[in-house]
This record gives sequence, structure tokens and C-alpha cells, in this order.
Amino acid sequence: MNVEEKTHLKKAEDLAYDCVRCGYCLPACPTYLTMKTETQSPRGRIHLVRMAAEGRITLDELSGPIDLCLGCRACEQVCPSNVQYGKLLELAKTAIQHHKKQSASPFRRFCEDVVFKQMFARKNVMNKLGGLLWIYQKSGAKKIAHMEPFRRLFPENLALFDKGLDEAKPPFKRNDGRRYPPAGERPVLKVAFFTGCVMEAVFHRINRLSIRLLQQVGCEVVVADKQTCCGALQAHAGEEETAKMVAKRNIEAFESEDFDYIVNNAGGCGAMLKEYGRLFADDPDWSERAARFSEKTADISVILDMLGWKPEKTLPYRVTYQPSCHMTNVQKVVKEPEKLIRSIKGIEWIPLNDPNVCCGSAGIYNLVHFQESMDILGAKMADIKGTKADVVVTTNPGCLLQMKAGIIKEGLNGRMKAVHLVELLAEACGIDSSHRGQTQG
Repeated sequence: MNVEEKTHLKKAEDLAYDCVRCGYCLPACPTYLTMKTETQSPRGRIHLVRMAAEGRITLDELSGPIDLCLGCRACEQVCPSNVQYGKLLELAKTAIQHHKKQSASPFRRFCEDVVFKQMFARKNVMNKLGGLLWIYQKSGAKKIAHMEPFRRLFPENLALFDKGLDEAKPPFKRNDGRRYPPAGERPVLKVAFFTGCVMEAVFHRINRLSIRLLQQVGCEVVVADKQTCCGALQAHAGEEETAKMVAKRNIEAFESEDFDYIVNNAGGCGAMLKEYGRLFADDPDWSERAARFSEKTADISVILDMLGWKPEKTLPYRVTYQPSCHMTNVQKVVKEPEKLIRSIKGIEWIPLNDPNVCCGSAGIYNLVHFQESMDILGAKMADIKGTKADVVVTTNPGCLLQMKAGIIKEGLNGRMKAVHLVELLAEACGIDSSHRGQTQG
């Protein structure tokens, strides 16, 4: 174990001493509930981190349980000792990732750099990938891919999520650098809109609807140029330096003007943006700038609720809401989405029995740990089916894909659909993404 790995593990160990092993975290942990082993609980993982820091187990032995953690941080909400589990987890992942890189082949290091530094960290690359996905969807290739014998070539996880994908970003669509005036004569707020990498490339329509909703409530909306990925995928993979690199790009991009708020529509992205202050807490050159950025970050539901958003149409739906873990546990946004949904006339609100249990998406967890993710999703879908809802609402792209996958797996297509909160609110206002809205510049 080298100096850098020891340093990160020591920081994690210092946080681990706050854990009194009371077990309050166990019933809140999705992996403990589905896997039934102590090593897959927050308490168990914290103990393993201490063992690794003390040299009693290797980083390779620590890697398995840590990799299988969803990072939902539900344990933090029930912990009487206020253990900073999220920070501890990322320190452990950084140590593990550094260790893996030392022994990895040049090809694997190259592939990881391409994914974390060249793909997700570069918005133009993600937009081009979104354009290719759009061509795949519109050309008819998607339909052919799911026919015999071609569908056998698709891995089960990719095939399942591909079925649930909406229309990706057309190659000729552009948002960056654009300004959208408020619906009224004078803006109530001047906000910057954070597009995200996956949201902009794969869920471009939801971003367009988000801008329209913000215009409707009186916001001047600016889509800051040169913004990029939030850094969550990199941070959760232990790529701390890459996460800081993209965070600095975003801070600089959104410092170009004075905004009242920096608005996002993805629970996971918003959580990462909110934690820029913590990410740079020990960096004197960036700590104040990062803290200012985080203070201005807000989920779109917070802004719409604050500005008194009102629906215009009646929607005769039975609706349940699956909250994003990171929006609930990190951003602390809980009441606003429910309030907005329940304000729509005709809606029959049906709450889940266990809304705060993770759906199993967790970034790319459902791709790299597919079976474990599906086990967690199975428990969530049992709760959802019990509501007999027509519509499942969520607030994060990963959760949205996971809910769509669950609906397909349970054979509920045609009887139930999953939508982003923004899609439901836009429908309640008669807003369609084809209504581009006036732009300035």
C-alpha cells in the first residue's frame, strides 16, 4: 500500500471511529436487505475500512463490499452518531481505485481515462454520442436490434435499458450559450440552467421542458457555455482528481455572470453540485468559490414551488412518487416535488410504503452490478405495484431508466408509465418540447 492509499484510508478511518455499531443503519440499507450479510451493510463496510487501514485486510478484500454499496446514503439519515458515510465511502473508493490503477494493464488504464476524462467530462463528446443514439433510434436500427436473431447479441442489461430510452438529442440541437426570456415582461429571477451530460445527451427533451417551465414562472434562463459533467460518476468511482477537474470547469463557467440560482433537474447531479464546497474544503484557492457555487445550486422543483407554479390542466392519473436518494439524502429536497404533484387537479396521490428505499440505479450501478440492482428493483416494484398507479414520477435520469426497466420486467407496459417530474408538470401546463420558446442571442 503506497502513501496516497494510506492517506485516504487514514482519513476514512478517522471518520469510521464515529460509528458505534448500533445497527440503526441496517434496515435502511438496500444491499443489506437484499443480500442479508453484514459485510453488505454500512456498519459492516465501516468496520472493513478500519481493518484495511490497520493492515488486517488488503484493499483487494475491501474492494468487493465497497463496490457493491449503492452510495444512496440512506444510512446517514438514521444514524444517531452522524457518521459521514458518504465522505468515508468516497475516500475508501479513491484508495481502492488508486490501488487498482497501479496494478492495471495499460489498456485498462487507457479505457478508464477515455470514459472518465474524455467521454463524460467533455460535453461535446457526450452530445455527439447523443446524436448517434438519436440516429440509431430514428433510422429503425433500434427496432431491428430487438428482433430475432439480433436481440441475442445484446447483453440483457443493455437491451432492457435501451427499450426504456426516450428520444436522444438530435445532432443539430443546441442549448449552450443561449438565453431564454421570462414569460412576463420582467424577470423575477435570473437563473443558470445546468444541463448535465446524460440529461442533455439522452434526455434532451426533459431539459427543453425544464427551460420552458422556468420561463413560465418568470425566470430569465441562461444555459451557460463551457459547462460540463457534474463529476458525480467520477467521484463515485474513486476518480477524485478527475471529479475536481470537471468541478473547476463548472465553477468557472457559472462565474461568468451573476445568477440568483444555478438550477438542475437531476437528483444525482444536483447532489454533486451541492457538495462542491465539501470537495474543495481543503483547497484554499477554490474553497470559497466552490462554496458560493453550492449555495446557489437548487433543484428545479424548489424554484417552481418558490415562485408559485400553478397547473392549467386536469390530469386524471393515479400517481406515485419514487424520490431520488441523492435529492432526498444530500440535497434535502423532500416536500417540493410532492407538493407540486398534488397541486395538479385530477391527480390521485398514492404514496409508497417505503419511498426512501433506493431503486437500485445508483449512477451506473445497474450496469456494472446488474443482478444485484435487479434484486433491489424487484423489492421496489413490489411496493409500486401495490399502489396500482398509472404513473410513477421520479426526479433523476438513472431512477427514470430504472423505473422504466422495472415496468418492462413486470409486464406492466401499457398499464403504467414512468415519467420525470418535469414531464408531468409540463403536461399539466400544456407545454410541449416542440415549443422552443423565444431565445436571446
